Amino acid sequence: MIYSFLFRFLLTLLLFVWQRGYAQQGSPLPPAQEKKEATIRFDDTSVPHWPSDFQRVDIASSVDGSIQPAYFFTAKGTEPRPLVVSLHTWSGSFEQKDDISLICRDKNIHYIHPDFRGPNRTPSACCSDLAMKDIDDAISFAIANVPVGISEIYVIGVSGGGYATLSTFMKSSHPIKKFSAWASISDLTAWHRESQIRKNRYEQDILACTGSIEHLDSAKAQSRSPLFWPTPVTKLDQATLTIYAGVYDGIQGSVPFTHTINFYNKVVKDLGITDPSSYISMEEKLDLMEKTRPLGDFGSISGRSVFLSKQVGNLRIVLFEGNHEMLTHFALDELLDL
Repeated sequence: MIYSFLFRFLLTLLLFVWQRGYAQQGSPLPPAQEKKEATIRFDDTSVPHWPSDFQRVDIASSVDGSIQPAYFFTAKGTEPRPLVVSLHTWSGSFEQKDDISLICRDKNIHYIHPDFRGPNRTPSACCSDLAMKDIDDAISFAIANVPVGISEIYVIGVSGGGYATLSTFMKSSHPIKKFSAWASISDLTAWHRESQIRKNRYEQDILACTGSIEHLDSAKAQSRSPLFWPTPVTKLDQATLTIYAGVYDGIQGSVPFTHTINFYNKVVKDLGITDPSSYISMEEKLDLMEKTRPLGDFGSISGRSVFLSKQVGNLRIVLFEGNHEMLTHFALDELLDL
């Protein structure tokens, strides 16, 4: 126990020095882009002109009756088609630009982009019980209104959307086939501390989500963190969960890739796996952070080297050469087995 604590302490210290060092040296991104947080690519809150074949729909919450909007695309034809549920980022809403939407239209696949209480700045948002039920309500709406292949429902998201994807895996009542989570937050307590180091707006957002005043209410933060929820292990008998992270995230990006590693290890543990090689070890974490190079021959995705990949049954983790991002075309093709 004492060795585990010391290792976690050293890892946290290294992460702090790692982030501070890069902050002092300067990010490879242009300074203007670093300062203008609203234009961060994978938390871009700009509202595009949605094409006319994407319909705005209003979905009444099955919990409190409030209207939760979404953008919805109906695939052509009468035969059942797959449904892609694309989840907005931390600061976004259902109106947020989403490249996945146009790919789904081109591939003639049903698509829904729910609001689930909008940006994560209020207690009703931020993967609350209300927000999680909103996502299930959006899926139910699609099933009720278009011919959805019930065995072909897919959930995908990046950043705050990756956080929501992990949370949907943990709590959804629908028989979802595959989950694809990118650059995910899994622990709000850790992310609050990391955001303080980075001096970005997410620190205040987390305080607002948890109803905290000056100091974070850790218990409330954990109640919204999938890292601390019970894992629905039997769900992995049928569903597939793949979690991706760029190994430069936390240096250039806002969510250290350790969130993804810690969530993967948590699920492996909850599955009752005892083989140490199935886990990502502390040594492997440190190697990734210190050396930022592949730890073996794991191939590539979209021309990016995969630094480390492991799989246990239907659970898989992919740590690749990248930042805080989703490799969008690859992600959707992989999700849909195209």
